[in-house]
Amino acid sequence: MLTAIILVFVLAYVAIALEHPLKINKSASALLGAGLLWTIYAMAAEDNNMVGSHLNESLQGMAQIVFFLMGAMTIVEVVDAHNGFEVITSRIKTTKLSDLMWMVGIVTFFLSAILDNLTTTIVMVSLMKKLLGNREDRLFFAGIIVIAANAGGAWTPIGDVTTTMLWIGGQITAIEIMKGLLIPSLINLLVPLAVTSRILAGRVVEPPKKREDEEVFHTSPFESNLMFFLGLGILVMVPIFKTVTHLPPFMGVMFGLGLLWAVGDIVHRQEADLRKQRLTLARALTRIDMSAVVFFIGILLAVAVLEHTHILSSVATWLDKTVGRQDVIVMIIGLVSAVVDNVPLVAASMGMYSLTMYPPDSFLWEFMAYCAGTGGSILIIGSAAGVAAMGLEKIDFIWYVRKISGLALLGYFAGAIFYIAQSQLLH
Repeated sequence: MLTAIILVFVLAYVAIALEHPLKINKSASALLGAGLLWTIYAMAAEDNNMVGSHLNESLQGMAQIVFFLMGAMTIVEVVDAHNGFEVITSRIKTTKLSDLMWMVGIVTFFLSAILDNLTTTIVMVSLMKKLLGNREDRLFFAGIIVIAANAGGAWTPIGDVTTTMLWIGGQITAIEIMKGLLIPSLINLLVPLAVTSRILAGRVVEPPKKREDEEVFHTSPFESNLMFFLGLGILVMVPIFKTVTHLPPFMGVMFGLGLLWAVGDIVHRQEADLRKQRLTLARALTRIDMSAVVFFIGILLAVAVLEHTHILSSVATWLDKTVGRQDVIVMIIGLVSAVVDNVPLVAASMGMYSLTMYPPDSFLWEFMAYCAGTGGSILIIGSAAGVAAMGLEKIDFIWYVRKISGLALLGYFAGAIFYIAQSQLLH
């Protein structure tokens, strides 16, 4: 049974990694893998009640992550529909390319910490199309945005799906992860920015040609500001909600979603049906990336089989005996996340190491959040932010390796070294 489970998981993983050459959506591969794995487990197990209990247990943890993601993604879509992000982006004005790079990097870093790295990447790459006319400059900025978004997402519980998984799973707490990873994550960004500012020194911003035929949907400043600050306020309050009520984070997001929905209906109650339909939360629900949500479901269910059959704990034991050093093991996991998706890697790691041996906020979990969150920047396919930028700007894989991967690798090791030193000094 164990051999069959490992073989199916590896094949599903390869299919996910080779999504573009195979032209098979990674969500389909994840669901097929999960279905086959649970079928093999159920057929081979002697106690069917035990398998059902394991499935229910996995479903409970998975549902919390999925509901949280759906709620957060919907809130972001509502803000975007009201042009809320222009509250920030409209204030970015400079003629020097190096200054613009610093501004975009810092804004992306902190915006990603509040929203998430995928959404922030989409917003900021789209903004660059309005600010930069030179395609090569836009590609370079897109690469830096990917690094900044992944670095910014790593240090808060709502900034990156892998950090969210660790937070919901109880491996980290909101305050401690922010205290522990803020400076290492910032170093991860500042090192590439320092290098690129020298490369771009003296160059000026080349604005794009204006398109007069472009249709723009306008909202009032009041609507944009209201939805922007209310949406961000709800997301920021989720960790506080969890701390005060001790309820799961998804409950805070759902509560906030109801509040945002009610406010939106009140604001637009006197408007024409066509405009109202364009701005309501009901339409935002149709615009969230359900394919990504389904992918998380498939991956988490697939990894759950490896956990319940004790395959992951065996891998952890082997790594400890072979490599020995915990920091090196986690850094290897981070580097691997540049090649394959970091969601299954973190899900696997959560099953490999128990909370009994490694309690919440221990070195392992905090360093895992950093490495898995930022390691994906090293290759364009290593993170959801990178894949989004690749699609928006048609970035070539080899171009990214030549121009951006070295910068991302420098930032990755600089932040990792700082965190290890910080951990040894403080603990």
